[in-house]
Amino acid sequence: MATVYHQPPFFTRHSKPHPPAKSITLTIYCSKLKNPDPFKEKKQAQVDYDAGTHNLSTRISGIRKSDLPKRHRLRVEGDRFQKDWTVSEVVEKIIKLNHWEDVEGVLNRWAGRFARKNFPVLIREITNMGSIAHSIQVFNWMKNQKNYCARNDIYNMMIRLHARHNRIDQARALFFEMQKWRCKLDVETYNALINAHGRAGQWRWGVNIMEDMLRAAIPPSRSTYNNLISACGSSGNWREALKVCKKMTDNGVGPDLVTHNIILSAYKTGSQYSKALSYFELMKRTNVRPDTTTLNIVIDCLVKLGKYEKAIEIFNSMREKRSECHPDIVTYTSIMHMYSICGQGENCQAVFNTLVAEGLKPNIVSYNTLLGAYASLGLSEPASSIFNKMKEHGIRPDVVSYTSLLNAFGRSQQPQKAKETFDMMRRNNCKPNLVSYNALIDAYGSNGFLAEAVELLREMEQAGLQPNVVSIGTLLAACGRCCQKVKIDSILKAANLRGIELNTIAYNSAIGSYMNVGEYEKALALYRRMREKRVKPDSVTYNVLISGCCKMSKYSEALEFLVEMKDMKIPLSKEVYSSAICAYSKQASNLDKPELLFNMMKMDGLRPDVIAYTAMLHTYSTAEHWEKAFAVFQEMELNDIQPDSVACAALMRTFNRGSQPGKVLLLAEFMREKKIPFIDAVFFEMVSACSILRDWKTLTDVIHVMETSLPHISVGTLNHLLHSFGKLGKIDTMMKLFLKIVASGAEVGSTTYTVLLKNLLAAGYWRKYIEVMQWMEDAGVPPSAHMYNSILYFAQTSAGTENATAIRERIESLKRKSGSSILKSKECDPPLSTNALIRDEDENVLREYHNRGADIPGY
Repeated sequence: MATVYHQPPFFTRHSKPHPPAKSITLTIYCSKLKNPDPFKEKKQAQVDYDAGTHNLSTRISGIRKSDLPKRHRLRVEGDRFQKDWTVSEVVEKIIKLNHWEDVEGVLNRWAGRFARKNFPVLIREITNMGSIAHSIQVFNWMKNQKNYCARNDIYNMMIRLHARHNRIDQARALFFEMQKWRCKLDVETYNALINAHGRAGQWRWGVNIMEDMLRAAIPPSRSTYNNLISACGSSGNWREALKVCKKMTDNGVGPDLVTHNIILSAYKTGSQYSKALSYFELMKRTNVRPDTTTLNIVIDCLVKLGKYEKAIEIFNSMREKRSECHPDIVTYTSIMHMYSICGQGENCQAVFNTLVAEGLKPNIVSYNTLLGAYASLGLSEPASSIFNKMKEHGIRPDVVSYTSLLNAFGRSQQPQKAKETFDMMRRNNCKPNLVSYNALIDAYGSNGFLAEAVELLREMEQAGLQPNVVSIGTLLAACGRCCQKVKIDSILKAANLRGIELNTIAYNSAIGSYMNVGEYEKALALYRRMREKRVKPDSVTYNVLISGCCKMSKYSEALEFLVEMKDMKIPLSKEVYSSAICAYSKQASNLDKPELLFNMMKMDGLRPDVIAYTAMLHTYSTAEHWEKAFAVFQEMELNDIQPDSVACAALMRTFNRGSQPGKVLLLAEFMREKKIPFIDAVFFEMVSACSILRDWKTLTDVIHVMETSLPHISVGTLNHLLHSFGKLGKIDTMMKLFLKIVASGAEVGSTTYTVLLKNLLAAGYWRKYIEVMQWMEDAGVPPSAHMYNSILYFAQTSAGTENATAIRERIESLKRKSGSSILKSKECDPPLSTNALIRDEDENVLREYHNRGADIPGY
C-alpha cells in the first residue's frame, strides 16, 4: 500500500471547471505470485488401463525460478544448464542415482537451490524415501550453500532417519553438531534422540537424555514420555516402563492411547502376558477406546497363553461391520500364527485366503507364517507352492522363507531337497544364518545322514558362524536315532572344547541318545553332571530316564527317578505318568499303584492320551485282568481317543491271556471298521487266537491279509503261524505258507526250519523231514545235531524196521554229501517239545516287540 497525489486532467473547451485539486490516498496491490502456495501437496494419479494398474503420488512444486529474488533469477535465466525443476522432480532424480554417483551435479543445476525455504522440504521428501546414503549427501551439500541456515526441523529429520537405520553414533553426532552451529535445541530434538536410543534398546541413554532435557528447562511432552516408555519396553524392561509412566502422570501429562499401547507392548516383550491382559481390562474401565494396534497386542498375548478361543472371539468381533477396530495385516498374521502353533495348516490357509479376499496385500511375514505352518507339519508340497507363489507376487524370499522351506523338506524325509534349498539360498545372495544351518543339520540327522550333519558343523565354522547349543543338541539327538554311541562322546567333547554350555534340552538329547544305544551308566553320569552344573532338569529329562530304564528292564531305578522328580516338585507330564505306570506294573504284582497314578493323572487335569491308556492296557495284560483292560479300552472310546494299532495289540494279548480268543477276532473286525492298520503284534495275537480256537478257516483269511507284508513280518510271528497250522494238522497248508514266505524274499533262519521240522516229524512226514533238511543245506543253513538226532530217534521208536533202515541210509547219504562231522550215537536224545520251542519263539518276538515299542515305555 502507498500514498500518491492524484493530478487533475487538462481543461477542454466543453469541459466544466473541476473543484480545486486535493490530495487522495489510494491503495495499490502488487501482482500476485505466480506460485502462491509453493509447498502445497498435490495428488497426481496415473492409470494404465492396459496393464490394469494405477499409481497415486504426491507432488510438491516448491519455490520456482519465477519466484526467486531478481538477483538470483538473473543468474539462472541466461544459463541453459540451470533447470527450473520442482522439488518432487529433484527428489526423483536424486533417488534414481546410485549412492556413489554425482548427487551434487544434479543439485547444482537446480534453480530452486537459491531459495532457502526449499531445503527443509527437499530433505523431508528424501528422508521419507528412507535412503540414508542420498539423504546424507544432500544434507552435506546443503551445509555448503551460502544461503543455508541451520534449522531444528532439518536436524530432527536427519536424527530420526539415522534412528531408523540403527545408526545411533551418527544420530548423537548430529545432536552435538546442532549445538556447534548454535542451533537451539527443542523438545522435538530430544524426542528424536530418545527415539533413536530406544530403537537400539539403549533405554539408560534415553533416561539420561531426558534428565539433560529437564536441566535445560525444556518441558517434556507426551511424545517424550512415550518415546522413553517405548525405549524401556522394547528392551523388555517393563518395570522401568511403568516407572516412567507413573512419573509422566505425576508431572501432569496424562497418558493417551499411544501410551497404553506402548505399555501393553512392553508387557508382551517382557513375556508378562497375564499382566498385559489385566492392564487391558484396566484400560477398558477408564473408558479408553482400544484401536486395532491394542487388540493386535491382546490377541498375541492370548495366543502366547494358549487361550485360543478368546483370541478367535476378539478376531471375530473385529470383523463385524459395526466394529470400530477392523483387522489389519498384523491381526490376520497373528491368527495365522496361532493356527500354525496348533498344527492346523488348513485353518492357517483359510485365514490367509480371507486376508486376500478382504483386499489386504500379504507381506513377507504373512507368507512366512503360512510357510512355517506347512513346514512344521512336514508338508513339503504345499510349502513349495507357497514359496513359489511368494516369488510370483514380487516378494523376495528372505532367510526365514528359505529356512522354513528347508525345514519342510527335512521333516518330510527329503534331505537332498533340503540341501538343494540351502544351495539355492546362497545362489540368490541370501546368507544362511545359524538357524538355517541348524535346520539342515536336523534334516540330515533325522534321516540317518550323521556324517553329513557333522561335516555341516565344520562348514558352519568355516563360514564364520559359531555353533550354538541348538546345533549340539540336534547332533546329539541324531546320534541317538542312528545308534552311534562313539559319535555321542565326540560331540560332547567338541561342545566342551568350544565352550558351549549345554542347556536342559541338550542334556535331554544326550541322555536320551545314551539310553537308545543301551549306555545306561553313561546316561546316568551325564545326568549327575547336569545336576552338578546346576542345570535344572524338567519333566522331559525324567521321562527320558524313566522310559529308558523301563526299556532296559531297570524298573527299580525308574521308580527311584520318579521319587526324585516328586521331591524336586516338578509337575508330572502325561509321558511321565505313562512311563511310571509301566514301571509299577512290571515291578509290583498288584495294581494299586498303577491305578493310583492313572487316577492322579486325571485329577491333575491331564487328559490321558492313547499312550497313557495303552500303558494301562499293558498293566492289566501283565496281571491278566481282561475285564479291566476292556473297561479301559471302552473309556478311551468314550473320551473320543482313537485307539491305535499298539493299543489294540495290547488288548488282544490280554484277551488271549484271559482265555477270550473269540474277543480277539471281534477286535480285529473293529480295527477293520475303524481302518486301524494291522501291525506285527496284531497278527501274532490273531494267530494265537485262531490256534486256541482251532479255527483254520479264519487263520487262512489272516494269511491272505498278511501276504502283502510277509517280508516285513517278524520271524517269531511267521514261526507262530507255521506252528499253528502244524498243530491243527494242516501240514499241506503249512508247507504252502512256508514256500510263500521263501518266495516273498523274507529271511528264513534256522528257527523257522526248526518249527517246520518239528511239525513234520509230529505228523510222521519223515520223507518231507529229510527233504526240508536238504533244503537247509541248499540254502546255506546247515542242520543242527539235534535235528539229526530227532529223525534218528523217530526211526528207532516210531518208523518201523523197514522205514528205519531207509531213514538211516538217507541220513548217512545226506551227511556224506554235506561233509557233516556230526558224531553218531547209539542212543539219541529225545526231540525237544514243539510247544516248548514255540513258547521260546513267543518270548523272542515279544522281546523284539518290546525293544521296538519306543512310544510305549516297557512295551
